[in-house]
Amino acid sequence: MINVLIVDDSLLIRKLLVEILSQDPHIEVVGTASDPIEARTKIKRLNPDVITLDIEMPRMDGLTFLENIIRLRPMPVVMISTLTAKGADITLQALQIGAVDFITKPKLKVLTELPALAEDIIGKIKQAANANISALIRNRQNQQQLQDELIPVLGYPNKKFELIAIGASTGGTEAIKQVLLTLPDKMPPILVVQHMPPGFTHCFAKRLNQLVNLEVKEFNQSVENLLVNHVYVANGADHMTVQKSAGKYHLLRDTSDPVNRHKPSVDVLFNSVAQCSKNKAIGVILTGMGIDGAAGMKNMRNAGAMTIAQDQDSSVVWGMPRIAIEQDAAVQVLPLEEIGRQLVMQCSNKINSKK
Repeated sequence: MINVLIVDDSLLIRKLLVEILSQDPHIEVVGTASDPIEARTKIKRLNPDVITLDIEMPRMDGLTFLENIIRLRPMPVVMISTLTAKGADITLQALQIGAVDFITKPKLKVLTELPALAEDIIGKIKQAANANISALIRNRQNQQQLQDELIPVLGYPNKKFELIAIGASTGGTEAIKQVLLTLPDKMPPILVVQHMPPGFTHCFAKRLNQLVNLEVKEFNQSVENLLVNHVYVANGADHMTVQKSAGKYHLLRDTSDPVNRHKPSVDVLFNSVAQCSKNKAIGVILTGMGIDGAAGMKNMRNAGAMTIAQDQDSSVVWGMPRIAIEQDAAVQVLPLEEIGRQLVMQCSNKINSKK
């Protein structure tokens, strides 16, 4: 049984979440709280397995309370966020602090639209209960160290690889950031699919662009030519595919139905990379729940690509990488802190260092 504490200043949201989560026989809502001060007392008394936490609350905001939880009593926290630009930015801050995942609540028609998300909400609570919190905290510490390390410099970039494709889900925003923090100029184009709603991917790309050594942008055009030193994050509303013509790569938007219940889907990207780039590509699958990306990575490996899966110890949720490994899709299985270094090594003939 998964014991859940709901922390939200809205009586309506608390009531709806209780009703939604109570539908599942494996989840029990052991309590609710209208603010972090009340929640702090109930955490001690009820010892929940998972907390849902609103961001904007009286007496103490959700981010401050989340920092206290992660520092004093680490446990899985799922943030409740609004589908707005402000909500997206704050949610990404929460994921950086240590939240496992987030649930988006609609701005309008909450009474009807939130219950429609019941299956997704229940799924997020279940996967949060099984999340590797120690890996999440350790990866956060590694990120802080990486920002102080020497930036590698690619010497004589080789032509062996022309594309890098990365897929991730739960825990992926911070995992992707950690990989990109280790990458220098002269890297081939990097394509990223992270399971997130529209608007959130824009904020995610913007935040990455402020932190890493490469140019990061959300792909929101119909067609775009790929450039070295660039990272392209799939828009949360559409699939992203790549094609090659006249020796050049182009990104395309695909508005077809969700694949593996996801849009954008990692499989859609990986399958297109396997078809057009074959042994000139590297595929990376990071932390996340579900099967998305495993079949596409297998196709990439069969086409001759280099493929890497994140290992269990460093994954917040070891679902997508595990399936890829079980299907023999991964050439290498590496801890998160080694994946970026492996990409640099694969794409360079010689490596120097600079501040």
